[in-house]
Amino acid sequence: MASVVQWIQGTRPRTLPNSIAPVVVGAAAAHHIDEFNVLYTVLALIVSVAFQVGVNYANDYSDGIRGTDDNRVGPFRLTGSGAAEASKVRLAAFISLGVGAVAGVVLVVLSGYWWLLGFGAVCMLGAWFYTGGKRPYGYAGLGEIAVFLFFGPAAVLGTLYVQTGEITGIGIGASIAMGSISAAVLVANNLRDIPTDAVSGKRTLAVVLGDKDTRRLYLALVAVPFLIALGMTVRVPYALLGFLAAPVLLPAVRRVAAGRGGRDLIPVLQFTGIAMLAWAVLVSAGLVLD
Repeated sequence: MASVVQWIQGTRPRTLPNSIAPVVVGAAAAHHIDEFNVLYTVLALIVSVAFQVGVNYANDYSDGIRGTDDNRVGPFRLTGSGAAEASKVRLAAFISLGVGAVAGVVLVVLSGYWWLLGFGAVCMLGAWFYTGGKRPYGYAGLGEIAVFLFFGPAAVLGTLYVQTGEITGIGIGASIAMGSISAAVLVANNLRDIPTDAVSGKRTLAVVLGDKDTRRLYLALVAVPFLIALGMTVRVPYALLGFLAAPVLLPAVRRVAAGRGGRDLIPVLQFTGIAMLAWAVLVSAGLVLD
């Protein structure tokens, strides 16, 4: 029987900034046009984090029953390690997605934007079929695109729109920044797993590109938020605060650029995630100060 600590590990805490940061910056974009709503932001955060946890448990379950995690060098896996029954991990995924769905329905009812129910349904299906089903799109090199869309435009602009009823240029820029660095987290994860994924038949984008080009992709993606911050200064000079997140990212960049592999790449996920959250908080502070 898996311990409480192992179940927490199964949520993959290092990846949770992917779901927190977009909501933070989306709420700040709403505040920038004087439309910030605390309750809507909290509900959006619950939706985002619950879906993220649901995706992580679903990924654990699906990869585990396929044998993809049998020889993985990455973080602890509940199903692959045998610490928890596959059915219980699947149930945890469904419960997490259910919590997100309930919070999403409440948010839709309060805001009155009923069409967002369809949007939420698409997000739930995307969460499950990333590695679930007979033809998971995460096994076809489409994971990074999905992460960019769900944790970029969907999370940022969704948080902004539900509070304001509109999409702003600042919101679009922030959504591209969040989507890019969120995708970089997955790229780093898949870079580490190229050897085992290739053997198990998991054809990620990293497997398709190969080691060298995957590293180049990671470096390009993590540069995007800083280019966006620079562009934002045309309207929001305080957006330069986002550059204070660069030192947090530097250890990850060094490991990837130096050609490190295996377990040496595990901290890259954490550094990238923290840098993403730091960028979101700092740029959000800039939007509030503007």
